[in-house]
Amino acid sequence: MKNRFISWIVIFSIVFTSCKFHHEEYDTIIRNGLLYDGNGGESFKADIGIKDDTIAFIGDLSKISARISVDAKGMAVAPGFINMLSWANESLIEDGRSQSEIRQGVTLEVMGEGESMGPLNPRMKKQMQDGQVDIKYNVNWNTFDGYFNWIEKKGISCNVASFVGATTIRNYVIGEDDRDPTPAELDSMKALVASAMREGALGVGSSLIYPPAFFAKTNELIELCKEASKYGGMYISHMRNEGNQLFEAVRELITIAKEANCPAEIYHFKAAGKDNWWKIDSLVKIVDSARKAGLQITADMYTYNASATGLTAAFPPSLQDGGFDKLWKRLQDPAIREQMKKAMNSNPQGWENTYYGAGGADGVLLLSFRVDSLRKYIGKTLAEVAKIRGKSPEETAMDLIVQDSTRIGVAYFSMDSNNVKKEMAIPWMSFCSDAESISPEGLFLKTNVHPRAYGSFIRVLGKYARDEKALSLAEAVRKLSKLPATNLKLKKRGELKVGNYADIVIFDPATVKDNATFAKPHQYATGVIDVFVNGVQVIKDGEHTGKKPGRFLKGPGYVNTK
Repeated sequence: MKNRFISWIVIFSIVFTSCKFHHEEYDTIIRNGLLYDGNGGESFKADIGIKDDTIAFIGDLSKISARISVDAKGMAVAPGFINMLSWANESLIEDGRSQSEIRQGVTLEVMGEGESMGPLNPRMKKQMQDGQVDIKYNVNWNTFDGYFNWIEKKGISCNVASFVGATTIRNYVIGEDDRDPTPAELDSMKALVASAMREGALGVGSSLIYPPAFFAKTNELIELCKEASKYGGMYISHMRNEGNQLFEAVRELITIAKEANCPAEIYHFKAAGKDNWWKIDSLVKIVDSARKAGLQITADMYTYNASATGLTAAFPPSLQDGGFDKLWKRLQDPAIREQMKKAMNSNPQGWENTYYGAGGADGVLLLSFRVDSLRKYIGKTLAEVAKIRGKSPEETAMDLIVQDSTRIGVAYFSMDSNNVKKEMAIPWMSFCSDAESISPEGLFLKTNVHPRAYGSFIRVLGKYARDEKALSLAEAVRKLSKLPATNLKLKKRGELKVGNYADIVIFDPATVKDNATFAKPHQYATGVIDVFVNGVQVIKDGEHTGKKPGRFLKGPGYVNTK
């Protein structure tokens, strides 16, 4: 009798638990959607039950209720997208909603292309404070993780993560001079990398086209990456050259990966300059060969045929030794200006001339200025402004930099659209914006931006997957989610899977569209209906809810010492 009584208790407990699970366990149910789980396979119809910040169930929940119910009938449901190269570090300070990208389904912004928000010494903190243009903030942190802990507490709608910048490490120890570190300085640099890895860095990021990063030799980078490798980190790089020395640059990246025993990724994969467009097939073969040899080499790209960086990228690194302040003074020396003019029209082998690669002044679009009186030139080419001012384009470029006291943001039209489409199909290719995450309002309207800030990810789904059939929708989702999450060694991200964090995007594959153009860049993409970040609905029916559930995601070497 006693055993029978116990059996009834067990049965009652199971039934009660089952009823409670099915009727009370889910905060949100996404119903009737067509799931693209991130693995690249066929889509399937299913419901998703979300509890707290986690995907708790995938299957049939048609008879189950929840506090929030989202009908995704006719919509695609996918893991949140990952931006492998974001410059949202300052824009998120101004507006934590991350509007231009969260409306594309981006739930993670990955930073650290050469420069990271820490570690900082007093000199660097002053540089960061003095260099602020429209967005103003107090630099009240010192360590790598200081910024991310602060921004998470301040409130952000997206998740954030970062590499520690090789340029930042070099600047901390050496400054901006063109010289090698001493053995003691290199030890200090390695110690800073190790500290950043324990604080959550994903690895080491470099941007070798720009001084002072350009001054770092291969062996210096290998030593930094060896330190990151001890903690499971990777190396990611804007390579030393994307044009005339493209093959040499990718071989340097492969050497660093091999010697440091770590994975490596190429930032914004491209062949820049018309004379180099033919190299793209050979570049792919070089990477494929390294992968077959056992190295984990991957890449990311943005979905446009124009890059965006500083106008100073048209000047040789040798004349930028010591940093921008010294360059600014040199640009007022008539003899050096003559050198600059000749250099801008040269096709050098030792450094990448972005001005020459864009075909000259007609291929250079002016995007941003600090000085109000110069903002009338935003949206014009350098050639147009030179004509207005009655000077040569080269003299105009130098004059503008001196007058604005900044590097001046520009777009360089230097890539082949056919290559962009071809790159889409590469299986180890993920995606980035290489831009801030902003909104068409307030101080963000003071400058033009590259349209990739508003459209780089939606172009993958709309223009390239749906319209041009460059890749399947399932493969597009894989490259936007699970591939980068796997490369970054992020746990429980990048896949629709029970137990994973509920970073989820719901979009209409028939209507997704990027609307931003170079002439009118401040336009949101359309077609994304709902976005969840850590289980919280941030986009509802295409509009922002104001919620800010974003977190600082740590790399594989993170050690919680608090």
